[in-house]
Amino acid sequence: MDTLLEELERLSKRGNLSKSLDDVQKTIDFLVKARDTISAKPGSASVTLAKLQNPVKQSFDNVNNDLKEIYKGLGNYSKALDKIFKDKPLPTTDYDALSSQPALINRAIAMHLLREGQFSVASTFLTDATAHTARSESTTESPNPYATLEHDLGIDSLKSETLRKQFANMYYILHELKTERNLLPAIQWARAHSSRLEERGSNLEFELGRLQFVWLFMENNAGDGNGGISQGQRKALDYARREFGRFQGRYLREIQFLGGAVAFSPNLQQSPYGRLFYNSSAWEELANSFTREFCSLLGLSADSPLYIAATAGAIALPTLLKLQTIMKEKRTEWTTQHELPVEIPLPPAYRFHSIFVCPVSKEQTTDQNPPMMMPCGHVVAQESLMQLSKKSRFKCPYCPSESHPRDAAKVFL
Repeated sequence: MDTLLEELERLSKRGNLSKSLDDVQKTIDFLVKARDTISAKPGSASVTLAKLQNPVKQSFDNVNNDLKEIYKGLGNYSKALDKIFKDKPLPTTDYDALSSQPALINRAIAMHLLREGQFSVASTFLTDATAHTARSESTTESPNPYATLEHDLGIDSLKSETLRKQFANMYYILHELKTERNLLPAIQWARAHSSRLEERGSNLEFELGRLQFVWLFMENNAGDGNGGISQGQRKALDYARREFGRFQGRYLREIQFLGGAVAFSPNLQQSPYGRLFYNSSAWEELANSFTREFCSLLGLSADSPLYIAATAGAIALPTLLKLQTIMKEKRTEWTTQHELPVEIPLPPAYRFHSIFVCPVSKEQTTDQNPPMMMPCGHVVAQESLMQLSKKSRFKCPYCPSESHPRDAAKVFL
């Protein structure tokens, strides 16, 4: 890496375009001066142009010489890069799991565009995807792969005006929140969905109200000069009396804490309230929290599935490339389905649920073979449950309890 840093330093010195820009500017000045001279004295045009040839040619030569130095520096830096970061083989298409899932890919792209607020682009993309589906040929032996997948995955739902309006509303609220510092649209949305947010155990509605209190409190925070409270503090206290009553059961301590802010107002930043009232990232954190809750109520993850899949794939790629090399050397094949033959060390944020391995079959459970809990509390995979029971009463493989397969409950991880 030291060699690379040295070449980078040389490139920064050689790759400076300031000399080239100066030479180009001199050429422009020559041309402008000649134009003005010819405009003032048309009869001197031939003499002026003749005098212009040598300076312009010299300027072009200087620019070319400057660029040669820059290209030389770029060439040396590229060679240093190639020596350190050698080309690695790209993964082959032997295990391409995406080509047979066009509807899944189309849905991920369309949903990503909608989530990014690119509504017109998403509409155009879905129109083109539908046209491609219509052109896809299908026969009795080879049915159209798009039709059933698009139906199963609900691509049509992405074209609905309702979904677009929901995301448009989300972006309007985020704009008001982050750009205009206006919490009212977000508060109104949270109030309209209060019961569903409460079921999820969400703090969003109270956090919005608390930030509104802080915003009002800090607005016009100068006292009246007689030791009284400021206009902004009075507005904040009125807001708390009006809005915080319904939060007392769950957030009484937080409300009481806010109420004591007036006593520390002369030295608020150095008080215990400084962390809350002078939090520069509060708006961004609340915007992220709002986005997360909004998407959750739509049954979506907080981040774009396309972004998650691409990032996880990039993390997994080096491991899979190494696996491919080993398999080629040992002439073995990838024989497992629905799981990778090696563990991929994904970050904690990308571990969305626990993994259960059936103690009977020693296989990892899937959506098609989910974990089932028997009345005694022990858990096995559904296929193992059916093999043990044969659709009649059976004994648990780990305790003396007996039960019927219909008594088992599906476990959600």
